[in-house]
Amino acid sequence: MKVLDLQCSHGHRFEGWFASADDFESQSKRQLVECPICGAKQVSRLPSAPRLNLSGATSDAKPLAAASESQQAREWQARAMQALREVLEKTENVGERFAEEARRIHYNEAPARNIRGVTTPEDAKALVEEGIDVMPLPIPAALKEPLQ
Repeated sequence: MKVLDLQCSHGHRFEGWFASADDFESQSKRQLVECPICGAKQVSRLPSAPRLNLSGATSDAKPLAAASESQQAREWQARAMQALREVLEKTENVGERFAEEARRIHYNEAPARNIRGVTTPEDAKALVEEGIDVMPLPIPAALKEPLQ
């Protein structure tokens, strides 16, 4: 099993596990590899070096700084994913009925609660014009299904 460092066209970094580097190339060409954050199918392999554990070895500051930036990016992504999971847990999915249900709640025709769903940009704009607070929140593909 080969663990590869990958990055999508939007800059999200993640790991992928493949039988070989050729297997990654094959799956990538068939657009079977996608970013777990945004679902982008344009994924590239990042350069990586094997880890060597040498006693007494020293390293210069530049690789440490790059590693620190990479670690910060991973931590930010993890925090963003956790926040999205929390939103999903604390809201009711009303699907395509979002605009209708938001109006019902706003005009006290339905119980007040936090909802999420799908609506058109035009309907979202109309809701805002009516004084109904809405916020677009794209849900990454990784959160739409349980991860194995």
